Amino acid sequence: MSFVTAVLTNPLLLTAVAAEAEVEHAAVPLPLPLWAYPTVAFVLLLALGIVLWSFRDVANRHSAKAAAFAAAHGGDTGHSGH
Repeated sequence: MSFVTAVLTNPLLLTAVAAEAEVEHAAVPLPLPLWAYPTVAFVLLLALGIVLWSFRDVANRHSAKAAAFAAAHGGDTGHSGH
């Protein structure tokens, strides 16, 4: 027997569910105004985007140093293609 069938066939459960549905819950005020939540999300995503943008092309910044190290230690100076 499913819960819905049990509730619909048992008048005691039906009245308990109906009484629970009628109970009003007190609204809890938000700690910030409603407009602040998307603003905070936008600022955080913007900050993360700036951090991500700062790491662009990091591997190519030191390509001369990597090539010199590889030449000094007998390694391959080309890309391995990984």
